Amino acid sequence: MLTLFRFLSRCPLWILHGIGWLVGWVSYSFSNPYRQRFKANVAQAGVPATASQSAVGHAGRMLLELPYLWMRPSGPHDLLPLQWEGQALIEEAHALGKGLVLMTPHMGCFEVTAQGYAQRFAHSLVPITVLYRPARKAWLRPLVDTSRERPGLTAVPANLSGVRQMIRALRRGETVGLLPDQVPPDGMGVWAPFFGKPAYTMTLAARLVQQTGAAALLIWGERLPWGRGYTIRVSRLIESIPPSTAGAAEAASVINRAMERLIRQCPQQYLWSYDRYKTAPAIAQEAREDSVAAHAARKD
Repeated sequence: MLTLFRFLSRCPLWILHGIGWLVGWVSYSFSNPYRQRFKANVAQAGVPATASQSAVGHAGRMLLELPYLWMRPSGPHDLLPLQWEGQALIEEAHALGKGLVLMTPHMGCFEVTAQGYAQRFAHSLVPITVLYRPARKAWLRPLVDTSRERPGLTAVPANLSGVRQMIRALRRGETVGLLPDQVPPDGMGVWAPFFGKPAYTMTLAARLVQQTGAAALLIWGERLPWGRGYTIRVSRLIESIPPSTAGAAEAASVINRAMERLIRQCPQQYLWSYDRYKTAPAIAQEAREDSVAAHAARKD
């Protein structure tokens, strides 16, 4: 499998996106659970089916572009094809010197936002630290654990150690990035509305801002047609994150509403198949599986 990843990483982006479109539609057509979850999430959000149809192909493109993003050389001549919109907001946050929390939903190419940030802002000596979830498949774990590392970009695991590293980075005036619509492990979130339905929501994004006084911005990577690259779009939160005295559920609701507004801007590129409404037993089971995997990794 790693050999296939290496081969795909050398393919032009337009080829990967073409194959990915096909993979997305094949998965949608032949997997009834996948298709039903996709449709249910779209209906829950009140998004017209016609507006979300393109997301089927984009889900496959997201998968096929990973080898390109993870295994691409990191030299000065191997820059990502990027455009920016709203980068001045990041520069303003840097000038404050209090750290910056960048939040993106499962929309577009969320992998490219951290790499794009590092590519543009590493020269300003304001690096970025991002959370990643360790792979469950043993063969994929070494690749996932190291592939996101780039000059100016550090990836830390989604555990207590990783959270501490993010807090330290913010207190140094650096930047961190995370996906607030990622379902957290059992005991690390609160229930808050997401498109009108209770969803188990992480508290980390708000706590990072509350504990450090860092600025917070929204960011996402729009996937451009025909493999032309990406546009990274940065914007402000309409609602400020409330202080810690307001309660975790209120802060999580503010962030969920911010994610909803962003998703409605481009439902064609949101990952509607993501199981955002996992039940408590499923979350607990996933946490147990992660614990077993982490124990096995330590033994290795």
